[in-house]
Amino acid sequence: MATTDWPAIRMSEATDAGLWQGGWYRFARRLASPNFGPRPDAAQVDLIVLHSISLPPGRYGGNEVQQLFTNRLDWEADPYFGQIRGIEVSAHFYVRRDGALWQFVSCDERAWHAGASTWRGRANCNDDSIGIELEGLEGQAFEPAQYEALASLCPAIAQRYPIAYIAGHEHIAPGRKQDPGSGFDWPALHDQLGWADGMFPDGVVRR
Repeated sequence: MATTDWPAIRMSEATDAGLWQGGWYRFARRLASPNFGPRPDAAQVDLIVLHSISLPPGRYGGNEVQQLFTNRLDWEADPYFGQIRGIEVSAHFYVRRDGALWQFVSCDERAWHAGASTWRGRANCNDDSIGIELEGLEGQAFEPAQYEALASLCPAIAQRYPIAYIAGHEHIAPGRKQDPGSGFDWPALHDQLGWADGMFPDGVVRR
């Protein structure tokens, strides 16, 4: 049903029925998180939020993020984990440095990724957004394979949901969050997606 490697698939190669099984993306490795809830009845899922995460910060390649999102992280395994002990969070998707894609929450449901946030005149962005975590650290660069994964995943999301905006955590929670940060290449993503400038935060697509 799912694969561990990111497939080279574009929208022209599959129908909506082939891409999605309910709110689960067919070409992601599925690992269900208990940290989710129902969206409000009137929610219009029109925002994609990009994040960055690594545990401990700056260390890549382990399974700590998956463990965090499924409430299985060993809080004693690293001194940093004491700072986040007990938190219950999730995202819909997680993109590894090599482009491998995981999904933790159905996109039909509300993942716990945004926290206190506001975008396009609406608060509580968890209610009507889809969260994508990128393995990385704010201020550092991301890998070409991650942009390639986003270039396939974001259009797939937009085929199923009425996506009108894409923003970083730093844009929906300014002053509180800084991810994905200055190392994220918004113009590159803009070029790969071919989406209108107005779908992006002000100023990020200017070279």
